[in-house]
Amino acid sequence: MATSLRELLKSPKRLASAGVYDCLSARAVELAGLDVASVSGAAVTASRLGYPDVGLQTFPEVLATVARVAESITIPVVVDADTGYGNALNAVRAAHAFEAAGLAGMMVEDQTFPKRCGHFEGKSVVPREEMVAKISALCAGRRSDEFIIVGRTDARAVNGLEDAIERACLYVEAGADMIFVESLLSADEMREVCRRIPAAVRANMGEGGKTPMIAMGDLFEYGFKLVNYSGTLQRTGIRSMQKALRNLDVATREAVDFSIDQILSGPAWQGITAAASAASVGPGRTAA
Repeated sequence: MATSLRELLKSPKRLASAGVYDCLSARAVELAGLDVASVSGAAVTASRLGYPDVGLQTFPEVLATVARVAESITIPVVVDADTGYGNALNAVRAAHAFEAAGLAGMMVEDQTFPKRCGHFEGKSVVPREEMVAKISALCAGRRSDEFIIVGRTDARAVNGLEDAIERACLYVEAGADMIFVESLLSADEMREVCRRIPAAVRANMGEGGKTPMIAMGDLFEYGFKLVNYSGTLQRTGIRSMQKALRNLDVATREAVDFSIDQILSGPAWQGITAAASAASVGPGRTAA
């Protein structure tokens, strides 16, 4: 990884991210020049299980996916870890596994279990003290300070904006490196969140959700450090598949002009082939 996520957070650079759910989508993000790949919990659930985002995927399923994603690219990878898969002990265990898999960070939220997509109705949140204890445990228990903890609150839709901001500030005090306030309803709320939270703040643009879609440049002007497009790749990918399936004759002609090799032969694969080539030459030999 050329630049760590912590270094990026310390830098003046404004960060762009997209939600990924497998190695191909992750490589597409890296090839496009984005700064961070964010493994989307909703997208992984849809891709791996074929179900909506209602807390059905388990920690081993997520770990198996993100480990392969992290291995396939060189830019930082952050995983949506839902509620941390249990209490503070479970969350720290998950953090250790994610660190060992090469991830740059994890996001954990304050919903009750089973959690739901942040834009679904019927959510509830745990007491503040419970989430503060979980974030404190994650920050104390991570094996490297390079591993980023993103604290997410879903309190806006449950208790209102003021409670969400107060929770976010408590999570920063507990050690969270970045904050995500889910389901903000207006540009004014976005500006307020960025103004009052004393940490890097993440924005999430999700098509069809409660949060209005706002241009990336405007979000940066509001004060967001990172802008993530969580479901865009999966939504556009599925739409393209459906379009192709409606007229396969046309689709096959268009597909001829696209080579998947440009995605498959990313930096991670180039490193593998270079190492294999060097090993095949061996000491004291020269390549033909």
